[in-house]
Amino acid sequence: MSRTIAGDIVTALADHGVTQVWGVVGDALNPLTDAIRTEERVEWIGVRHEEAGAFAASAQSQLTGTIGVCMGTVGPGSLHLLNGLYDAQKSHTPMLAICGQVPTAEIGTDYFQEIHNDRVFDDVAVWNQTLTSPDQMPQMLEQAVNAAYAERGVAVLTIPGDVGGLDVHDDAPAPRFAPAPRPPLPDEEQLAAAASALQDAHSVTMLVGQGAAGARNEALALAARLQAPMVVTLKGKPGFEGHNPYEVGQAGLLGNPGAIEALSSCDVLLMVGTDFPYREFYPSDATVIQIDARAQHIGRRVSVDVAVVADAADALSALLPQLDVRADTAHLEAARSTYGAWRERQRKVADPDYEDSGLVAKVRSVFDNPDDRIRPEALAAAVDRHAPDDAVFTVDTGMSTTWLARFVEMRGQRELIGSFNLGSMANALPQALGAQALDRTRSVVSMSGDGGLMMLLGDLRTAVAFRLPIVVVVFDNASLGMVQLEQQEAGQASFGTELDNPDLAAVAAAMGLQARRVEDPGAVDDAVAWAFAQDGPVLLDVITNPDEIAVPPHPRASQAWGYAVAKITEAVESRS
Repeated sequence: MSRTIAGDIVTALADHGVTQVWGVVGDALNPLTDAIRTEERVEWIGVRHEEAGAFAASAQSQLTGTIGVCMGTVGPGSLHLLNGLYDAQKSHTPMLAICGQVPTAEIGTDYFQEIHNDRVFDDVAVWNQTLTSPDQMPQMLEQAVNAAYAERGVAVLTIPGDVGGLDVHDDAPAPRFAPAPRPPLPDEEQLAAAASALQDAHSVTMLVGQGAAGARNEALALAARLQAPMVVTLKGKPGFEGHNPYEVGQAGLLGNPGAIEALSSCDVLLMVGTDFPYREFYPSDATVIQIDARAQHIGRRVSVDVAVVADAADALSALLPQLDVRADTAHLEAARSTYGAWRERQRKVADPDYEDSGLVAKVRSVFDNPDDRIRPEALAAAVDRHAPDDAVFTVDTGMSTTWLARFVEMRGQRELIGSFNLGSMANALPQALGAQALDRTRSVVSMSGDGGLMMLLGDLRTAVAFRLPIVVVVFDNASLGMVQLEQQEAGQASFGTELDNPDLAAVAAAMGLQARRVEDPGAVDDAVAWAFAQDGPVLLDVITNPDEIAVPPHPRASQAWGYAVAKITEAVESRS
């Protein structure tokens, strides 16, 4: 039996460990999808929108480290991949996008559906070429995959419709992919400089991120030796939450006063595996040490005094023997105390009976929840209680991320994916589909905003069609909540943020999911427990309070004043 370009590509990816390919079928892709049809090791998952396929494949890559694969056919189909591909690029995860193209004889003639793929994908891709001949195999596929791994980014392989089915020479070797490069070992001079700065410090704060996830034991040992509070980035939650006596939560707008205190009062900041982007939260006069496997990330956010380019586990293991045990615990205890008090206040707000818990709660409710709607904090806390300790969480950008960051603990084997670098809407549902397809027995939770869910609503049906038992929890506040809060903090009345949603539970039920609509605060816990007990995809449409105040960790007077002015303006307009 003759070998074809499409067949060799699919076989090579299956040999490499790729188990699913995501996309929408089309004529230029027919040779590829036919090759997938006959390859038992690879499942084709046809989504309702190519963007969903790119998000799903990216989620799989982030969870496994194996390259994610998605496909889009000529012109419009390929263009639809772009948002998901940009999210993969900014998440630094290896992806292969196979894009169809018009027949070779028509390239450059402004043919029906033709676009210039090389130009379109130039910015998002670390490798971007068009395959036009069997003589280019296997080298072109190898270059694409190797580049995606080496640079942890997106490779785009364009294949014209008349090329995928061409025969490959019998003596052409099968594609083989190079191993991903290892980070460099830490330099001794860099380590010595870091150790000296840490040894001489009066108070050290650690800022740890996703890049340190494989170094949890080493990071906790270093925190113990230095008595250092540990600020954890949002992407670092899965590696450093749960049984961590040094953690003080997140900084940034999602964060808390304990993390801000830890950062502002240290004289040495040790950054490990993080590229935390918000400059205003870094200390202004501390010595900064940054450990990162990517040299290009050193100093991007804050001026760095000591740079250590290495894998986090290697660097921390080498640092530990060079440091004495610190006896002074005042810095750690102060930050932990502030963090603990903040968590207790948050716990009270998440109580379904908060409205009746005292004078402060009653006054606040009159201001921000006069209709006694479900508080999103209570919903997030219920999800945290009922989700298994090995669940995968995906979360939409916006207020959904705030509630997850504050009320869902990444304990046990829990994992977390979101559009944390690109900040796209509509990412949670397709990322949940990708995660669930890897293991249909593991709980996967999509914490969706109503705005995000409605953008790619059609792919709820993908969960049904491919038997993907995701739990979709919708924070249905009938608004683009984060934008509304931004407007209010600037003293502007909310405008353009209202969403006229249908009954999302009824829509989901019509699509074949099990679904409930929840409007009573007292029914939240039972509804969440029910959702996790079902066999098959589930959607909870939870009607939450649209005016909930997400107080930043270090609120400025201008923000409070702006919010007050905005609420007054809204009240005046609503009465006119």
